Amino acid sequence: MDRRYRRGGAWGRGQIAMQKQIEKVIAETMRLDLEDRAQLAGKLLLSLDEPTESEVERLWLDEAARRLAEFRRGKVKGMPADDVFRRALDELS
Repeated sequence: MDRRYRRGGAWGRGQIAMQKQIEKVIAETMRLDLEDRAQLAGKLLLSLDEPTESEVERLWLDEAARRLAEFRRGKVKGMPADDVFRRALDELS
């Protein structure tokens, strides 16, 4: 099957250019010795577990929304900012 066709649709120019770039990187990678390829593979695999900046931002926004909803429902009580900062400084000392 032609690589330009995936999921029944034609790839755009940007996708074709990216595919060519990936193929170039693969070809260069295959010229590395086994140990270097293994090290590269390990780093690539680890990078799959790291969330992107936008994913981290979305997770924090979800957490903030959850906490606000709990506060509004009365499940948690607010605390004056001075108390929060004093407590944080005490824990860091």
